[in-house]
Amino acid sequence: MCTGFFGERGYEMKKNIDDLAIFGGSPAFHEKLHVGRPNLGDRKRLLERLNDMLDRKWLSNNGPYVQEFEQRVSDMVGVKHCIAMCNGTVALEIAIRSLELKGEVIVPSFTFVATAHALQWQEITPVFCDVDPKTHTLDPACIEKMITPRTSGIIGVHLWGRPCNIEALEEIAAAHKLKLLFDAAHGFGCSHKNRMIGSFGSAEVFSFHPTKFFNTCEGGAIVTDDDSLAEKIHLMKNFGFSGYDNVIYVGTNGKMNEFSALMGLTNLESLDTFIGVNRENYNSYSYGLRDLPGVKLIDYDHREKCNYQYILLEIDEAVTHVSRDQLVDILREENILARRYFYPGCHKMEPYRSYFPQAGLVLPVTETLVKRVISLPNGTAVGPNEIGKICQIIRETIEYGPEIKERLSDHVALAQVVKYFDRATESETPDWAEKMLPL
Repeated sequence: MCTGFFGERGYEMKKNIDDLAIFGGSPAFHEKLHVGRPNLGDRKRLLERLNDMLDRKWLSNNGPYVQEFEQRVSDMVGVKHCIAMCNGTVALEIAIRSLELKGEVIVPSFTFVATAHALQWQEITPVFCDVDPKTHTLDPACIEKMITPRTSGIIGVHLWGRPCNIEALEEIAAAHKLKLLFDAAHGFGCSHKNRMIGSFGSAEVFSFHPTKFFNTCEGGAIVTDDDSLAEKIHLMKNFGFSGYDNVIYVGTNGKMNEFSALMGLTNLESLDTFIGVNRENYNSYSYGLRDLPGVKLIDYDHREKCNYQYILLEIDEAVTHVSRDQLVDILREENILARRYFYPGCHKMEPYRSYFPQAGLVLPVTETLVKRVISLPNGTAVGPNEIGKICQIIRETIEYGPEIKERLSDHVALAQVVKYFDRATESETPDWAEKMLPL
């Protein structure tokens, strides 16, 4: 039995692996640590804006706060147009429809399922393409193989705030006369070659969901330099209205409300603070997990602007012995709500796994990543003390990986026995259960 478990950093001592919460010990944290707990700006300023909104009694329909928010975002990104939306998914759907995409569109499977759903919702087939093992974004070398006469566009996803190989995607799109759209849900506040994400392709789509480092409570936006496209999007997000009682286009209700906009304006004023905290957290994780065999912390290009929102690890089970899923289970029992991203891959979710049952054969990198990637808590809800504890738990878990893996296997087997007896009505113990009980 190993001893000296978690013996540093001045927090509660766990003397051996029996003290792990998954084996019955007390959790390391009394409150749950979330991957994406919302960042909040100056509450006093938020309430001032809220009272002003209530005094105006202008709650929606392109109010002054929405207009100001759109201008602030377009200035920050460096584009002519920002059209604020009720959420990122609706923004993506409207962007797809405004570009008149149809037939097939090439997308990564290693992304949040909304990217694929936004296409399928409009009866456009998402064609899943593999990603680069280093960047986790669309692999240009794989895209050419996926293009057919029915292909109308490419949607690149700037995963973790790290940009796609934009120039390569632009070349492919131009050569095949395809539309190029970017899902920049992770990319707000980031840059590529000193140009802000949001200013590439025909348009880009942001998400301002509460789990993002910058939020508007709920919301999203489409940003573009294309005047005619922006005009169409403005119509589409408001039922096609052009002036009073004048509907000139088919549309829906995608508008951002005034509360979301004032929330966004307030959080924009704290944007540098949020990013600064994220970067310090990233540095703390980098230090705490340095030189840990089988554990790779994804890196960022520090020459570019970055939001440092995601703390992503790749776990190589051949080295660590403990699998990614087992590590997630261990951390969650300690109230560290680590997450698997983006498990199991869009191609293995419905309806896509029924439509394309063999898709995994052309997605080897995706199939590997969905089994290796883990996301850890970040943002203003955690700091050096919490991160130190998280890193130490991970380090000690990996150090004693073989023993913990064996204990976890026994733990699962015993749980199966208990579950069996909970359901059993027979009075006698089965022979196979008797053999397992001593575990």
